[in-house]
Order: sequence, then C-alpha cells, then structure tokens
Amino acid sequence: MNEHRIHQIFQVSVLLKGVHALVECAAGIVLALVSTGTIVNVVNALIEEGLIGHPHDFIASHLLALAQNFSIATKHFYAFYLLSHGLVKLLLVIGLLRGKLWSYPASLIVLGLFIVYQLYRYSYTHGVGLIVLTAFDILVMALIWREYGLVRRHLPMAIEPINR
Repeated sequence: MNEHRIHQIFQVSVLLKGVHALVECAAGIVLALVSTGTIVNVVNALIEEGLIGHPHDFIASHLLALAQNFSIATKHFYAFYLLSHGLVKLLLVIGLLRGKLWSYPASLIVLGLFIVYQLYRYSYTHGVGLIVLTAFDILVMALIWREYGLVRRHLPMAIEPINR
C-alpha cells in the first residue's frame, strides 16, 4: 500500500475516533441532565411491548433490571466518565489532525491505557463490543505510530542556537 493511501486511512480512523468522542461527550451531557426516573421511564417505554409479548425476553428483562437499579451515584459516574473520556479523545484527535507533535505520543499512551481498561472490563463483562473497540484502538495505534515516524523524519535534525 502506498504512503498516501495509508495516510488517508490514518485520517479516516482519527476522524472516526473524533466522531466517537463527540458522541461520548453528548451522551455524558445528556446523562448528567436527565434524571434517573426519566431513564427508567424511557427504558420502560422502549421494552414494554417486548416484555408483554415475551415476558422472559433476556435482553428486555436485563435492561429493565439495569434501569431500575440505576442509582444517582452510578449516573454521575457514567456522566463524568463519558464526558471526560470524550473530551480527552477530542483533544487528542484535534492535535493529531493538526499534526501537533505532542499529540502522537500522548495518543499512544492514552489509547494504550484505554485498551488496558477495556480488556479489564472485558474480563468481567465478556462484551464483544469491547473486543471490537479494542481491535479498532490497536489499529489506530499502529497508524498513529507509523504517522509519528513519518512526521519525525521530516523534522529538522538540529535546531539552530539563538545568538545573543
């Protein structure tokens, strides 16, 4: 694959991370502003019909149980988590798209930490979504590493000292 094509894939993957970060920020804000009662009502409205036709529906009954046990502390945690996670990723995406040198190693570190956390969560939840997200993060990390190498190669070898 040629350099230009790989750079385009890098840009698209970083843009996708940016879209995901915006969704996380929006979800965090909505979660912070919506009451736990409203969350329970929305879940009830969404799954009510499914439970009437199939009272033992696995997904619907588990969603209902989650909503009914969704405490204010849990809501605040997820609102903070989503908003902070989204803002950090958004800052890194902006830095990467602008070619800021600091953003490459910072992104590698942050994505590495996210991957460790996602794998930790997977050990408890066994959610396939976490594996998909982790695989995408690993791909993005490889592209960032490659792009970082290209950017560093194009930097001047030495900085001229300032004569006073």
